[in-house]
Amino acid sequence: MRNRVVTLTLLVAVIVTAFAGLPAIAQEECDFVDEIVIGVIAPLTGDIPKVGQSTVEAAEMAVAEINAACGIEIDGEQYEVFLAIEDNESKAESAVAAATRLIVDEEVLAIIGPQASKQAVPAGQVANDRETPLISPWSTNPATTLDRPWVFRVAFLDPFQGPVVAGFVADEFGAETAAVLYDIASDYPKGLAENFRDAAVASGIEVVGFESFTTGDTDFSSQLTNIIQSSPDVIFTPQYYNEVPLIVQQARELGYDGPVVGSDSWGTPDLLSLCGDACNGLFFSTHYAPDITSEVAQTFITGYEEEYGAKPDDVAALTYDAFQMLFIAINNAQSTDRADVRDALAEIELFEGVTGIMSFDEEGDPVKCAVIIEIKDGAFTYYDSACPAGFPPESAEDAGS
Repeated sequence: MRNRVVTLTLLVAVIVTAFAGLPAIAQEECDFVDEIVIGVIAPLTGDIPKVGQSTVEAAEMAVAEINAACGIEIDGEQYEVFLAIEDNESKAESAVAAATRLIVDEEVLAIIGPQASKQAVPAGQVANDRETPLISPWSTNPATTLDRPWVFRVAFLDPFQGPVVAGFVADEFGAETAAVLYDIASDYPKGLAENFRDAAVASGIEVVGFESFTTGDTDFSSQLTNIIQSSPDVIFTPQYYNEVPLIVQQARELGYDGPVVGSDSWGTPDLLSLCGDACNGLFFSTHYAPDITSEVAQTFITGYEEEYGAKPDDVAALTYDAFQMLFIAINNAQSTDRADVRDALAEIELFEGVTGIMSFDEEGDPVKCAVIIEIKDGAFTYYDSACPAGFPPESAEDAGS
């Protein structure tokens, strides 16, 4: 197994001593009898490489920590954890090929990723067909897990996020009209744009513009001109961090001075440097805030900053949570059988992670809260939370406080 893994495009051989603040167990004291290989599919190249970087960094950190504690113990024997990482190039077909290689050739126990729905939806089908547990940390499109018992996710779904944003713009800005600008060729923004539109209309907000473009476009002036002519109170654009600055800057240049609101795809720090002052004062919904105060989150954030010199974004936080849930499932299953691990994942309830308290529902989707972030003084700042009715239960909140 070990010799076969090193032939992958990239193998992360985790060096435990590189991480400060890990459990004080010298690795030479561990008695590893075998290894567990976990596949990772991430966009290391393509349109959103920062997402790939955050994925790998969080994966390395999670695995370093578990190996520093002598790995995962199964039936009294210690298993060392290794990562086999594949680049999906931000392409659906590459994600399918990566999932197939990891499952068939490398025989990984489970897969973390892909992140974006455009790659997670088709890769999830491969994992489900080949009966291999897959956890997508960041994908919010319902199709990723729908009718796929082997596929899970850590992010909330677009049908939850859309109403959260619609409710926020109504409450925060008193919005009576809204417009939407989205990429029609990508599963994530298309689905979320539709969810927001439907939720806005249901709440009494008139959607006066619903404009689209295609992946790779950089000139949005035609769509924005149409939107501005409709005089919306707010513009919603569920696009990625590399596109948002262009959209916001072009909207301002065309004379729009109202609020532009986004979604969890905004949450990569590169957006701040790319957008600059133009994004100050804007809001977006997401999974986690870097200034969140829970002990679990602050421990992760401190460790990540010490290792990588920057605050973790939501992709890193979600990826770290995905690994923790997988480690719990393997430990609870006391098995390296894929079916046993899948069953143990499905039974996880009230897991307290960096991104909050969550439980899996019958589709493998988490029941959890969303966070509203304000871009303030060039930083992502916690503003508010929105939770499903009755969740988390008071007992879970008390236990996590």
